[in-house]
Amino acid sequence: MGGWLLRFIARSDQRYNRSYTIFMKTAVSVPDELFRLAEAEAKKLRVSRSKLYATALEEYLDRKRSKSITERLNAVYSKQDSKLDPALERMMFETWRKERW
Repeated sequence: MGGWLLRFIARSDQRYNRSYTIFMKTAVSVPDELFRLAEAEAKKLRVSRSKLYATALEEYLDRKRSKSITERLNAVYSKQDSKLDPALERMMFETWRKERW
């Protein structure tokens, strides 16, 4: 193959959009009743089905991540004393007393 042709292919390949969307498309199976509920919710919220599913998945993953962090912190504090130093605790209460509530 001529060098010019290889350069042309390399240049055109950089500009070629292999997908017409920036989002990943996938197919998933959900129970019929869940699908109907999701459709109704998407209509009520006036969002696309894709937006509803993406939002739900994002919220689920955020919740799992938060739960994991909480579980790890609980594991640490179950093995170590988490009480404040008495002097620090007294200073904290003194500061609170001076605050306007």
